[in-house]
Amino acid sequence: MDAAASPEITILLKAWGLGESSALDRLIPLVYRELKRMARRHMRRSDSGTIQTTALVHEAYLRLVDLSSAGWQHRAHFYAVSARIMRGILVDAARARGAQKRGGMLQRAGAYTDFDLGQVPDLGEGRAAEMLAINDALDRLAKLDPRQVQVVEMRFFGGLSVEETSEVLKVSPQTVMRDWKLAKVWLRREMRKSTTN
Repeated sequence: MDAAASPEITILLKAWGLGESSALDRLIPLVYRELKRMARRHMRRSDSGTIQTTALVHEAYLRLVDLSSAGWQHRAHFYAVSARIMRGILVDAARARGAQKRGGMLQRAGAYTDFDLGQVPDLGEGRAAEMLAINDALDRLAKLDPRQVQVVEMRFFGGLSVEETSEVLKVSPQTVMRDWKLAKVWLRREMRKSTTN
């Protein structure tokens, strides 16, 4: 992320939140490249049935525009919310993909023994089920530790650094790393369990 643009992005986010519509026009070119990078992280491989990078960015943008009064704190907060929105879009796409196949039944994608929080699953053949399994596991984790879910959303879906995640959550980088490690272990275990049930 462009640290040089950070103060300008924060100023524009706050102005937009206060109702200055021209701030949004100046903000979009500054954040578009980063939103595209975040989306590309999700769309590693192309598949004709998979949502495309540009479509993901544009859908996220449309949802973000409705959040002008979100009380934006800074650039990292904006990207954290963007990550959460992208997670929702990808889960919706995975559900729609499953509904189109086999009369709405998603085929289990096999054992998630290779589950890796370093790479967001492609929604291509057989991977939509994995995306839904990740989402379900995150929903279960949210009942136990909501902050760990926020860390996963920001790091996994949003590509935020430890420091940026720390800034958004107002906790130390060490706390972010501890939550990240614990969440990865918990999610890996849950993903393995989901294939045996």
